[in-house]
Amino acid sequence: MGKQVEKRTVPGVNTPKKKRVAAYARVSSGKDAMLHSLSAQVSYYSDLIQKTPGWEFAGVFADEAKTGTRDSRENFQKLLQACREKQVNMIITKSISRFARNTVTLLATARELKALGVDVFFEEQNIHTISAAGELMLTILASYAQEESRSVSENRKWRIRKNFEAGIPCDGTVLGYRFKDGRYVIEPTEAETVRRIYEMYLSGMGERSIAKKLNLEGILTRYGNRWTKNSIASVLKNYTYTGNLLLQKTFREDHLTKRDVKNRGQMPQYHAVDAHEAIISLDDYNAAQEEMVRRADRYAPPTKDYTKRYPYSGLITCGCCGARYSRKMTHGGPVWICTTYNTQGKAACPSKAIPERVLDSLTADIVIEDLAAIRAEAGNRLVFLYKDGTTQEACWQDRSRADSWTPEMKQHAREREKQRQEAIRNGNS
Repeated sequence: MGKQVEKRTVPGVNTPKKKRVAAYARVSSGKDAMLHSLSAQVSYYSDLIQKTPGWEFAGVFADEAKTGTRDSRENFQKLLQACREKQVNMIITKSISRFARNTVTLLATARELKALGVDVFFEEQNIHTISAAGELMLTILASYAQEESRSVSENRKWRIRKNFEAGIPCDGTVLGYRFKDGRYVIEPTEAETVRRIYEMYLSGMGERSIAKKLNLEGILTRYGNRWTKNSIASVLKNYTYTGNLLLQKTFREDHLTKRDVKNRGQMPQYHAVDAHEAIISLDDYNAAQEEMVRRADRYAPPTKDYTKRYPYSGLITCGCCGARYSRKMTHGGPVWICTTYNTQGKAACPSKAIPERVLDSLTADIVIEDLAAIRAEAGNRLVFLYKDGTTQEACWQDRSRADSWTPEMKQHAREREKQRQEAIRNGNS
């Protein structure tokens, strides 16, 4: 008899390698029912992968309220990156429409994954992209999914146009109003904030000053955020506050890109008069528009050279809040200041303005093009970060009050002192 050979299993050699499997789930709406459905999908796929012999769980990637016609979905992109890094061998998803409704995006993604050796399995259609017939079936079925998306989009556009013709807006989130039964109804507290914004602006206050005042008083925007220059401007430009509506100022480009485009005559616009109760009179609204034009003309740059970037533009970040620094002219000359401090005050950010002459002095021996960033830290400390990964630190001193006076300020002070002395002499005579 021949010698019997004992079979042994050597870990890592004879053991079949497990297939790393991930799942992708998506819902196109943020409604509670849809989010519940997404949660159920995540649980289902987690259990399925972990209970299947020969499979290793590589995660469930899920996107909430993201359209399938876009390929910019955050977790979808993370899944693709995991595949490129060889962390995933197979993807399971419910259907082609959940994965992508854009035929071009679907096929390009499927082909890239196939080249990486990654199989995609669509449960409803029972298709494996790694198979020979997989791409042909995908092309046919994805075309149906894309046409379905186009049909849904066209039906929604038709309903919106019909509402516009009836004077019904599609956006109900406007500060000062609540949307009830197809109409705007005044919300008294917010409406008072809108009136104050117009009053302050027409009395001469700027948008930033108004934002600062409201923030100090703890008054928030419609979405519960702090006020900014832009959010104040949006209130001042909103024609809805006159009780009238100008509808279809923008429109959706197509069902694939989902990009909103300004309506410059490509589509009809609808003007609904006395559609709801006004918060601002038409005269005050028009006065605000005229004032915005007047201020824009007054502060418009005199030449194109004015808009040229300065050497430190985009380089300086605040070590306190992380915001960018911008250039600002003061009586003492140009300074670089944290945008948070400049727009919201010291309560929001305790950083300091840096005189431009200080930056010029500290960077005299530095090639600006070699810098990746400048971080302004507390204690008048600047950290220079170079593109080669090295860093350098420097500190600067606050100048004295006397040094901060310009020749014009000193001359004005001398004249005031002279007038004061003359008044004293006249009073004693």
